[in-house]
Amino acid sequence: MIYRSKAPLRIGLAGGGTDVSPYSDLYGGAILNATISLYARASIEPLTNGKVIFESADRKEQRSYDAVYPLPLDGQLDILKGVINRVQQDYGNLPATGFKLTTYVDAPPGSGLGTSSTLVVAVLGAFAEWLKLPLGEYDMAHLAYSIEREDLQQAGGKQDQYAATFGGVNFMEFYKGDKVIVNPLRIKEVYLHELENNLVLFYTSTSRLSSSIISEQQKNVTDKNDDSIAAMHHLKEQAVMMKEALLRGTIDKIGEILNYGFEYKKQMAKGITNSKLDEIYDAARRAGASGGKISGAGGGGFMIFYCPKNTRFAVVDALSHFGGDVKRYHFTQHGIQTWSI
Repeated sequence: MIYRSKAPLRIGLAGGGTDVSPYSDLYGGAILNATISLYARASIEPLTNGKVIFESADRKEQRSYDAVYPLPLDGQLDILKGVINRVQQDYGNLPATGFKLTTYVDAPPGSGLGTSSTLVVAVLGAFAEWLKLPLGEYDMAHLAYSIEREDLQQAGGKQDQYAATFGGVNFMEFYKGDKVIVNPLRIKEVYLHELENNLVLFYTSTSRLSSSIISEQQKNVTDKNDDSIAAMHHLKEQAVMMKEALLRGTIDKIGEILNYGFEYKKQMAKGITNSKLDEIYDAARRAGASGGKISGAGGGGFMIFYCPKNTRFAVVDALSHFGGDVKRYHFTQHGIQTWSI
């Protein structure tokens, strides 16, 4: 048998950064995101040779270890080993006979689409399928968050794990004590079609280490940096503005809402943007985009631009001069999916 899973990556549309502690603990956070047809995938094949074999197909990495748990965190594919160690710790079901874990992510690391967290959810899903783990949606998302933030000590927020698990367009609320409320939005299909048509997803051909930006953002809250905290308050308001625009169908306001959030996001921490990203943003605006943002923590990766009417063609042409790549996608309604064959 082979046990498989796939979990969707996400576009963050509003509120990015307010899901990160300690801001969410002190003030409450709000984010609006949507999952897209780019995925993290995982497959598990049971073995009989007493080995745990990792194959990260997109990164072209392969590692082999004895099936003795916990597996060593040695800097080689630790995010995968972190999942395995936690599954063994919490459920104790992993066989000494071993298995092979193959993974693939449709976007590169550091792209700002939540790749790492989505991969954790996908791997958890494959193990849940194989070992029949009793994980509901909230359970799986919280466990994925706990593995990344507590076990592996990787800085970051909470939205990506919940987006990958639930799927669709969601307004998410974040509170102290790791309390998360996922509110699925019932958006008319015609509005989603228009948003999909007008929202350009552009890969800048650069990646970044989001943890350094997020760590500074966290420090700014701890140190009571008034400008940074005020910027996060505005981003939380942006999430509500985005929700109303999508539900009411005032789709062409979305560019303005994106631009509003981007101006405040740059005040949260250093390194969110740079001269190249600013140049790309300005070129897209001159070509007709009414607004946009850097996806994820910032510093590189993907950018999104809202292009009203039929301006997307001129915007795509303007972006082509920067050597990146416009990525085609569709919005998806499903979160993590698992199966065996």
